[in-house]
Amino acid sequence: MDNNLTKLLYQIALTQIEGVGDILARNLLDTIGDAEEIFKSSKKSLITVKGISTYLADAILDTKVLDKAEKELSFVQKNNIRTFFYLDEDYCYRLKECIDAPILLYYKGEADLNVSKVISIVGTRKSTNYGNDFCDNFLSEIASAYPDILVVSGLAYGIDIQAHKAALKYNLPTIGVLAHGLDRIYPLTHRKTAVEMLENGGLLTEFSSGTEPDKFNFVRRNRIVAGMADATIVVQSDIKGGSLITAELANSYNKDVFALPGRVTDKESVGCNMLIEDNKAILLQSAESFIKHMQWDVNKQLNKPKQCQLFLDLSTDEQAVYDLLAAIESLHINLIANQIGIPVSNLLPTLLNMEMKGIVRTIPGGSYQLL
Repeated sequence: MDNNLTKLLYQIALTQIEGVGDILARNLLDTIGDAEEIFKSSKKSLITVKGISTYLADAILDTKVLDKAEKELSFVQKNNIRTFFYLDEDYCYRLKECIDAPILLYYKGEADLNVSKVISIVGTRKSTNYGNDFCDNFLSEIASAYPDILVVSGLAYGIDIQAHKAALKYNLPTIGVLAHGLDRIYPLTHRKTAVEMLENGGLLTEFSSGTEPDKFNFVRRNRIVAGMADATIVVQSDIKGGSLITAELANSYNKDVFALPGRVTDKESVGCNMLIEDNKAILLQSAESFIKHMQWDVNKQLNKPKQCQLFLDLSTDEQAVYDLLAAIESLHINLIANQIGIPVSNLLPTLLNMEMKGIVRTIPGGSYQLL
């Protein structure tokens, strides 16, 4: 087995340990530094890690964990599935900012998870023409303004599948986040759409093959839907439902949440109206109002002359940031740091100084752009 496959084997194994979730796995990585080293550590070393008991240390060192990982590695290889490990550079950077981000993601598709603009659209499984038509019209207008925006949803009945279909209709890449492994499609009636999404978008999950679409898995799925987007849009929802959980999660991640209002007599709009009333979501009327709130409309003014900027006294790092942003609409702070080769901790004071000079501005989602 070559080094890359060996590395992946231990990364998969880290997700197969009973009782060790994403937060404890992150603690192990922070302390020990490498997935393979975790499984080669002594029990004495493992129990020094925050949250790791003697019971969990025994679970980590159980050889059955690696046996399960080998089976999953075989499935991944056979089906040409891509994986994103938490420490990888190409891991979804928006999701990585969330405290409970999955340690490992399985992906089948072509879309870039780190494009400049990502939205999640969720809602009731019993959508009406009002919600379905809104999805179509909204994404039609969004596609005209931003043809490369990524649309994320959960491939479920109702609003989810309408969002995916509308995205495909207007040639927008769209990702379906699954509550099970990539060895199946649930519900089966959405298989045709899922196959189409592989050509312009993809299917993403944290669950290994053989995982059933159990109820609790949908809640875990929802945190990915919320975490990997700049904003979450709730189109229709009853007073209870998965889309409200997604909205709560997005709020906890400091993401923007929007809700489509409806008549107070419509059961399918009770949840959306409640989100707006409780100041947990912004009232959504149109694509235009959404773009305005996200401050994406200012990007249309990027062609304005910048001769006045030539006389600014910039440090080496400030000049590097300026040159980078001059060639692009906007960029997330993590990508800026990666592109110019300095840590985020060093970049923050540089960006703050540039804001004070009136050179850059922050926009929702942790991105920056030139003024």
